[in-house]
Amino acid sequence: MTETAPRPTLEAVAARAGVSRATVSRVVNGGDGVREPLVERVRRAVEELGYVPNQAARSLVTRRHDAVAVVVAEPETRVFADPFFALQLRGISKELTAHDNQLVLLLTEGRDDHARVGRYLAGGHVDGALVFSLHLDDPLPELIQRAGVPTVFGGRPGWSDGTTDVGYVDSDNRGGAREAVRHLVGLGRTRVAHITGALDQTSAADRLDGYKDVMGDADPRLVVRGDFTPAGGERAMRELLDRCPDVDAVFAANDLTASGALRVLRERGRRVPEDVAVIGFDDMLPVAEQTDPPLTTVRQDIEEMGRLMARLLLRDLDRGSGGATPAGVVLPTTLIRRASA
Repeated sequence: MTETAPRPTLEAVAARAGVSRATVSRVVNGGDGVREPLVERVRRAVEELGYVPNQAARSLVTRRHDAVAVVVAEPETRVFADPFFALQLRGISKELTAHDNQLVLLLTEGRDDHARVGRYLAGGHVDGALVFSLHLDDPLPELIQRAGVPTVFGGRPGWSDGTTDVGYVDSDNRGGAREAVRHLVGLGRTRVAHITGALDQTSAADRLDGYKDVMGDADPRLVVRGDFTPAGGERAMRELLDRCPDVDAVFAANDLTASGALRVLRERGRRVPEDVAVIGFDDMLPVAEQTDPPLTTVRQDIEEMGRLMARLLLRDLDRGSGGATPAGVVLPTTLIRRASA
């Protein structure tokens, strides 16, 4: 066994820098009132000794934990299988890391997990929370409000409890859907269908509304419910072809749904885009560029959404409890044209 060297202490840093222990404490904990030459001496001593501040002691001074909970309201099987979550988490992680904050990932599988997450947030372990993939009947917003934790949501909030002053980051789902459907109509397609996402989420509802903005008088049989998954896209596409065999275009609620729809169209002998044009939503490159044919889709900057969520929360935390809640931000979308439409 090897002996572990003792950790450098605050007193050791003070001795190396030739200053008082109180001065070192103010510098390492971000306090004011220390002249710049002394700050530089302390920082140099910290680096030379490899001193790491005690987080518990630092929290007593700063009242910050430098940790943010990221709450994904989905089971882990969905989170780790869907590239959307990986991209959003990457954006969040990059922004938190740039500000020396830790990411604490919390997933919810069921009601017991909601209660566990609520207790954790109320326990004072983190400075704030980033929450996304909420469903309309999700109890998390109420639990988070009860915990009193500063929060930014991913996606437009859809609950109807009268709460409007919440920070969120979303994409222009409705506008992006309109652009996709207009493109299909512009190609001369007359039987344009829509495979929805999970309609208990605002992103899916907004994309359905965008479809209806363009195809308001369309045959209602052309709208089939999906769930944002490839399997859901396959099931919905089979149902759609059985209902409306003359369908000549499909706007899918996301790229994974579109990938499932493409598989079924190929199985049924329908050529894409000659017989049926297909457009997705997200522009997740691991999916959109590898479908057969490559997928025309509506691009939203998923990683940037994650970064912006973290940026808004950290800005709110830096303002302190008296700061204003960050406003909602809606990012633009862009139609990316490939071979499927």
